Amino acid sequence: MDQITFHYDTVLSDVHLLLPNVRHLMTRLNHVGQPVFISKFKILWDGERQDDNDAGKGLEEEEDRKGDEEDAQAEEGEEGGEGGVDPVLDEDGDLEVTRRPKTSPPEASDRDEVCPIILSQSTTVQEEEEEEEEVENEDKQRSKDIIRIEHTMATPLEDVGKQVWRGAFLLADYILSQQVMFRGATVLELGAGTGLASVVMAIVAKTVYCTDVGEDLLSMCQRNITLNRCLLEPAGGEVRVRQLDWLQHDLCTDADVEFSWTEEEVADLHDNTSFIIAADICYDDDLTDGLFRTLYRLSSNFSQPCVTYISIEKRMNFTLRHMDISCEAYDHFRRCLSQLQGLEDGRRRFRVERLPTAFPQRLQYERVEQLELWKVTATPLQFEVPSDSELLP
Repeated sequence: MDQITFHYDTVLSDVHLLLPNVRHLMTRLNHVGQPVFISKFKILWDGERQDDNDAGKGLEEEEDRKGDEEDAQAEEGEEGGEGGVDPVLDEDGDLEVTRRPKTSPPEASDRDEVCPIILSQSTTVQEEEEEEEEVENEDKQRSKDIIRIEHTMATPLEDVGKQVWRGAFLLADYILSQQVMFRGATVLELGAGTGLASVVMAIVAKTVYCTDVGEDLLSMCQRNITLNRCLLEPAGGEVRVRQLDWLQHDLCTDADVEFSWTEEEVADLHDNTSFIIAADICYDDDLTDGLFRTLYRLSSNFSQPCVTYISIEKRMNFTLRHMDISCEAYDHFRRCLSQLQGLEDGRRRFRVERLPTAFPQRLQYERVEQLELWKVTATPLQFEVPSDSELLP
């Protein structure tokens, strides 16, 4: 159960492969038998941010220092031999080796003293409760810095939403760099997956509708919201996990369906949403088409201008059809953006622009050059200020 089995259609996020200093702890099996893990991701604030090369640079300097010390010791040994110091011999003429005495570690040492631990066969209920309370108190103290995410690893393509992807980190970084802009807003996330971006958005926003499809995925998303309640409660943001299928025209308002919408929530979504976010969700052409149809339909129902932020990673693959490296999913995404840019239906206007990704990095991941962030602005024509040329008779 602890082993991850790879099949021909298995997909594994680079976050789980390359992210250093993160423990992935398996907690259970989900409804379809996949191992579920909980990982902790630390938010690096201004005083804690460091360059990715700092650790490597420090390691090189330490190795150089050790090398210099070893060279110096070797030179001292050679000089001692040349100085004519007679070796110490015992009665039989054998070389007598002086053993280095054992010394206790200095008081100023940063290394903790290692003591043997005797494992008992069982613990009392009271001891278990005390341990859980101690862990809970420790987690509360660090809750303002730690994001806890439940996820799976090495999934089929249809379950990639259960993994954590670099696009979600990029979007989270942008949110944390633009807190004033998002403060107090109503936000909709499409294809939320594990809900990491929604959790970060709820730090500053008023209401976040965290949406995706699939009961198992939405249940995992809801668990992640619960896991991070200590992070969200002080901020006052609210996250509501809801079902939103891009291939369906209407929102599900059936009260018998889990994660369905209420009429009040639908009205709030249409009247107050000012931002839509989506992280790394354009990997299938049909789903990408459904995403852009959903964006157009939602913006048509919104009563105010809405800005959509989409993060995407440009993934290059070798295809037999082209016999070359191509980025088919990314190319289709760009074509959809171009079609939206030129679309005017007499009620609203769309503007598309690519944003620079030089904003501060608050989460630890590899921000590769293939990561991009796009901004789509949908403005009802009654909100647009006419230009001087349009005012002239």
